[in-house]
Amino acid sequence: PPSTAANLHPGAEQKVVFITARVHPGETPSSFVCQGIIDFLVSQHPIAKVLRDHLVFKIAPMLNPDGVYLGNYRCSLMGFDLNRHWANPSPWAHPTLHGVKQLIIEMYNNPKINLEFYIDIHAHSTMMNGFMYGNIFEDEERFQRQAVFPKLLCQNAEDFSYSSTSFNRDAVKAGTGRRFLGGLLNDTSYCYTLEVSFYSYMLGGPTSAVPYTEEAYMKLGRNVARTFLDYYRLNTLLERPLAPTPKTR
Repeated sequence: PPSTAANLHPGAEQKVVFITARVHPGETPSSFVCQGIIDFLVSQHPIAKVLRDHLVFKIAPMLNPDGVYLGNYRCSLMGFDLNRHWANPSPWAHPTLHGVKQLIIEMYNNPKINLEFYIDIHAHSTMMNGFMYGNIFEDEERFQRQAVFPKLLCQNAEDFSYSSTSFNRDAVKAGTGRRFLGGLLNDTSYCYTLEVSFYSYMLGGPTSAVPYTEEAYMKLGRNVARTFLDYYRLNTLLERPLAPTPKTR
């Protein structure tokens, strides 16, 4: 049935959240996190309904399908680490990046569309918990604003670590989606890499590692989606509050 959401009507202004995953085929947890986001957003949950009414989510859940099919750990069929080719993707050698980048640039150039977030989901083989990488900006205020989303996510997800979240401009990472799009988009857009551990997260003390399960990865995805409610302070729009909202942030 046609959507009743006002933000999907032709010519409507849109706030867009763009999410990609699985650019590295071996990082399977990223698919479960992405699945959690998708399942939550299409559900009948009252928070999901509010999010659909106010935001447009565009999700590319698998940027490296040929690498996944072949069982590669990091590269595509042609042997490319796709996450180093965002700056100049070839339609022939890096077709998924080329397509996604064209779409992002089209949206960026559309005055009716505000591309507010880009989140690229990965898995990490040595770190614990979920955490994020962000960019470094000269503008102090922009740098501070960028920290808001991971701080809110840390309040919503017990397995997300703000202390492991870092902001960098490492030369090795220059061709990644986060770094390239962080330089391309304007200062109202936030670009992150969301990392989640391959094996466990810490609760409380240093000895309390909890092994990740598929369900725990999907729960992190649900919590990422729910955090947009706090970020945009849409809590007041819920028909019935699900939890008391703190008076101060």
